[in-house]
Amino acid sequence: MNADGPPARLRRALAAHTTLSLAYADEDGPGACAVLYAVTGTGALVFLTARSTRHGAALARQAPGARVAFTAHRDAQQWSSLTGLQGRGPCERASGPALAAARAAYARRFPFVATAGRLAQALSRADHWVIHPTWLRLVDNSRGFGHRTEWAA
Repeated sequence: MNADGPPARLRRALAAHTTLSLAYADEDGPGACAVLYAVTGTGALVFLTARSTRHGAALARQAPGARVAFTAHRDAQQWSSLTGLQGRGPCERASGPALAAARAAYARRFPFVATAGRLAQALSRADHWVIHPTWLRLVDNSRGFGHRTEWAA
């Protein structure tokens, strides 16, 4: 994997959004869900979820480093100016030093979480998950229909 992570332009595009659609699979087949995420300094994506959710249980059962796919984009865009990202990479539950970094990135992005009462309590029981993108595609129709920038580690 490229230790430097995605190029700055793609990191900025990731930072421009807050919600990603996470694709995963379990014994019932494919699934997708929306999660709030933060971007670390290396371009990894951090999100929280409890193992009691379908996607949290699926992630917890997968082999370490198993890959997921995701998209991130704003809602209510016009086709002529549509911009967003597609990506995939290994996803793992953060632990040790990686957990401290994941918590810090998430707290910087969503500072209200720490003081949101019931939300803070619920999220304190959730796991921090980290996606290390190995492939990203930025779609930016404002630069021409179907304009893409791709990166692979």
